[in-house]
Amino acid sequence: MTDSTKNPADVVRSGPIRYATAERFARPRPVSARDTRPATGEIPPQPPSRLDAVMGRPRDGHPQGEDCLNLTVTAPAGDGGARPVLVWLHGGAFSSGAGCMDWYDGGVLAAEGDVVVVGVNYRLGALGYLCLDGVSEGNLGLYDQVEALCWVQTHIADYGGDPADVTVAGQSAGGISIRLLMQLPETRGLFHRAILQSAPIGITARPHEASLAIGRTFADALGGDPRTADVPAILAAQIETAQAHRRRMGGAMDPAFIPVEGIAPLPAPEEAFEGNVRGVDVLYGWNADDMSAFDATGADLAERTREVYEKPLTHYGAQLARAGAQVSSYRLDWRPAGSPYGATHCLDLPLLFGTRDAWQGSPMLGDTPWEETDRIGGELRAAWVTFARTGKPGALPAPMVDLPAPLAEGPGPGRS
Repeated sequence: MTDSTKNPADVVRSGPIRYATAERFARPRPVSARDTRPATGEIPPQPPSRLDAVMGRPRDGHPQGEDCLNLTVTAPAGDGGARPVLVWLHGGAFSSGAGCMDWYDGGVLAAEGDVVVVGVNYRLGALGYLCLDGVSEGNLGLYDQVEALCWVQTHIADYGGDPADVTVAGQSAGGISIRLLMQLPETRGLFHRAILQSAPIGITARPHEASLAIGRTFADALGGDPRTADVPAILAAQIETAQAHRRRMGGAMDPAFIPVEGIAPLPAPEEAFEGNVRGVDVLYGWNADDMSAFDATGADLAERTREVYEKPLTHYGAQLARAGAQVSSYRLDWRPAGSPYGATHCLDLPLLFGTRDAWQGSPMLGDTPWEETDRIGGELRAAWVTFARTGKPGALPAPMVDLPAPLAEGPGPGRS
């Protein structure tokens, strides 16, 4: 049984729904028909987000635990036939966040666009991406995402969604995940369109040996067996490892625990499965001041945003076009009144998801009235729904720039 409730936006929100189970440091297994246990509603164990100062602290609380492979489905009330499906993969540097958070409530998007919105939880941090000999191979959070997409293919018709019309969307680490999912032959047919929002794809995955070195740092910080340590000890060691990684890398923004190159299900970089994107519609973009969330200011802000987001994404768009994808791109220029952050990282989120209550007091929104945020958000939501239906976003709202399609002969991501 799932908890299905009708909310004021005239939608039905079902969940939490368990889509898989997994032992610690093991690959997920799909839920069998015999497993009728209700989902616990736990979200992945995690420390506070490093962007709390920008986004604010989440106003809703969820229990944290390892029985966290669950999702929510939000659909318009009533029988509307087979609707387009948007599967949301949240960001959070592969260490924080959850698809069921109020920030990502898809009720307004579902009601306005007549679409089905799925929010996914997947394992994070060391529990999702630790690479350590004899303990974990890494990439477990990526396996979770594949399993969630398989669940959508099998079950979304029961919620009014069309399994043949699935768009996967993600911001930041969620966008990086989508970039990786498009490499995997086993995801062919699980989604048909993709939206990457402010994905710093220059740090998509880390070589195996470097990942093992971080794993050993984690093991030293833990001082015990990761397979039996309690969750608070895991999180404490994860935080210590992240701090050591930033010191070693001179403050680089790449997280300590991220996907691992060449470890299943990911191919080695030279074996990337480009043919998997042929015929897929892709929309990607960034926010004009993305790097203000990471303390960049002045001329440094524009240059770092260009280096971390604009250049790698533009190069990636060219690679996608060369591989046969239909590509569109954008830049969000909206700068809320009274915000010191401008068009910062994560600013697109309240334009798409959540409610006034969920985003109340968010520093990045400054003193802009919610009515103005929602007005711009309505136009952005309409563009995202148009893309989910047609493969093109249509007219973008005024604070966004519709960028020219990349040239197919451009270089690959991360190369200049």
